[in-house]
Amino acid sequence: MVRLDTNSQNPQKRNIERAREILEDGGLVIYPTDTVYGLGCDLFNKKAVEKIYRIKGSDKRKLLSFICPDLKNIAQYAHVSTPAYKIMRHLTPGPYTFILMATRLIPKVLLERRKTVGIRVPDNKICQDLLQVFNRPIISTSACPPDTSYINDPEALCDLFQNQADLFLDSGYGGTEPSTVIDLTEDQPVILREGKGPLDF
Repeated sequence: MVRLDTNSQNPQKRNIERAREILEDGGLVIYPTDTVYGLGCDLFNKKAVEKIYRIKGSDKRKLLSFICPDLKNIAQYAHVSTPAYKIMRHLTPGPYTFILMATRLIPKVLLERRKTVGIRVPDNKICQDLLQVFNRPIISTSACPPDTSYINDPEALCDLFQNQADLFLDSGYGGTEPSTVIDLTEDQPVILREGKGPLDF
């Protein structure tokens, strides 16, 4: 795994470009978000997504979320009602994961026995720069083993993922509080997990 020290406020373009290359080649990248460090790949690369499932020890029936730069093209990936869109617009970018009904564009590997998808618009400069150059959604799951605490120590992340991820965009110590998960598939929003971020909607 290649480890690149990356400035959180002004990410080095060469680091972002290297991450883009890795993602396009079907590789896995560890990157900081506005919550915890994420482990990600190209949403549309089936082999890479399946590798993340194996690393996380996750049953394919469990939800893998992905990050987008904004809500501009959200209708491509999910069915969004007007009330749901207003909530998302109010809370993004920010530390929230929204559960929505998936469109047919979402790869089947993410929808095993399920019709919903998790979508995030993170408030993080490294994420945003990477999403802009990659120009596709990126899988976002916490960079930690299943059923363990979130890891914010870069050294621990290196030790754990040395032989599993291809690139680590290291911006120093990360967070330990996950995103707040909000189910927007029904008429009224439902909080599935309280995490970082105020619930003022």
